[in-house]
Amino acid sequence: MRFSEIVIVLSHVPILVTVVYAAIHYGTLPRELKVFSWFIFLSGIIQFTSLGFWFFSKNNMPLLHLYVAAGFLCLAWFYNTILNGFIDAGIIWLIAILFLLFTIANSLFIQPVYTFNSIALTVESVLIVILSLFTYRFFLSDIVKETSGAHIKSLTWINSGLFIYYSSSILIFYFGSVITVDFSRSLNLYAWIFLAFFSIVMYTCFFIGLWKRSKT
Repeated sequence: MRFSEIVIVLSHVPILVTVVYAAIHYGTLPRELKVFSWFIFLSGIIQFTSLGFWFFSKNNMPLLHLYVAAGFLCLAWFYNTILNGFIDAGIIWLIAILFLLFTIANSLFIQPVYTFNSIALTVESVLIVILSLFTYRFFLSDIVKETSGAHIKSLTWINSGLFIYYSSSILIFYFGSVITVDFSRSLNLYAWIFLAFFSIVMYTCFFIGLWKRSKT
């Protein structure tokens, strides 16, 4: 196994650790983190199924199409929970429904399920970056700081993980269809190493967020 392939496989370790930790402590988590845990569980199922497909040289792109649609719905639910009172819930759910319709149309008519859905991934990344920036602004409120305390610190770690991963990966997602089709396998792997690194960062932030909340 090549070094690049080892890195990609090892990047799944933080995912496994975070999924197991969230499952063990689910009952003690506050509502916001329980909602976010469903994104973690979904992510774990999709990521490890995708890894299995990759090991057996099977096309795992349909899983990515599913992950983009279902994952964004989970994250919209999460951000709607923590931004309640700051952004109208109807706005976030409208965005989520419109994005769901868009990604379904993209998978059916523009980028079929056996190809890299770069358009939907790019749009999803932009939306998550925007929501995470709104969340940072929300957490700066003096009232929120006074009433939430350590709870905010936990959510900030999670929000930061999402912001770092999606803001860092937008260009790769945008050019993803070109990378997967026109680049050699070795260059392809280097692009996924980049994504794997930021995936490690993101799930490390997720774990710290869950761990800090469980200690308070």
